[in-house]
Amino acid sequence: MKTKSYNLVNTVEQEEMDAGLLAEIYEVEAKDGKSFTLPDVFESEIREDLIRRAVLASRANRRQAYGHREHDGKRKPQPGMKHSVEWWGKGRGVSRIMRKAGQRTGAQNPHTRGGRRAHGPMVAKDWSQKINSKENGVARNSAIAATADADMVAARGHRFGDGVRFPIVIDGYVESRDGGDEKYDVENLPLQYSTRKFVAMMDGLGLGDDLERARTGRGIRAGKGTMRGRKYRTPKSILLVVAQTDGLAKAARNIPGVDVVAAKDLSAEDLAPGGDAGRLTVWTKAAIGALE
Repeated sequence: MKTKSYNLVNTVEQEEMDAGLLAEIYEVEAKDGKSFTLPDVFESEIREDLIRRAVLASRANRRQAYGHREHDGKRKPQPGMKHSVEWWGKGRGVSRIMRKAGQRTGAQNPHTRGGRRAHGPMVAKDWSQKINSKENGVARNSAIAATADADMVAARGHRFGDGVRFPIVIDGYVESRDGGDEKYDVENLPLQYSTRKFVAMMDGLGLGDDLERARTGRGIRAGKGTMRGRKYRTPKSILLVVAQTDGLAKAARNIPGVDVVAAKDLSAEDLAPGGDAGRLTVWTKAAIGALE
């Protein structure tokens, strides 16, 4: 399977006023690069069932155990067992439940107000799921192949221009400033204003609408997760796959919805968050070479 990479040309303009220089303006144009052969993994069969299994297993294996502590008498009472209680005995015409000492209020029993929880969660419960290593590899390869299918990427909800060619591979990067051109390795992007340059690159590739979708789609999460350190939920946007986490990776890592991963660490969950294949993925030419 052959494809062409994109070469990015960034035209930098900067106006000067009496008070000094204004902020730089970036206009990126994506030009067709050389044709090259993709690794065979991009032609793998897309197994959505295995992708979903691998993602669910990955999430389950990261799940943190939770539950109440074991009851150890008065020294370490569990919730609902912190009262001094007594039983009234038989023959009084009332249920045989424990009551707070000197009162009629029930306590400790699961069916009383303020009592312990019946069959509560146990820390010892094993949430992990097993998946064979070969199945995990097939799921990863399937997820990689899905990133080259424009219909699957669109069905996942991503937004991109009509002329975008999949898979999206970027190779060269040139900055045109004051009539002179300066070439850079795209992964070694200079860190000055690099985040603004990355956003301009995505606009030049026709992916700017998806970045905007993730930025404006950030909202408050439903449920108790709001109180547990994850108040906001941000939609997943572009996945940037690089060979080394250098300047380009640092430029993209702070943009809402954008994830950066090295090719050697790529997993099915990176390529198919939630188990849905077809994430909008941008590859560098070096990352494609690292897959082979």
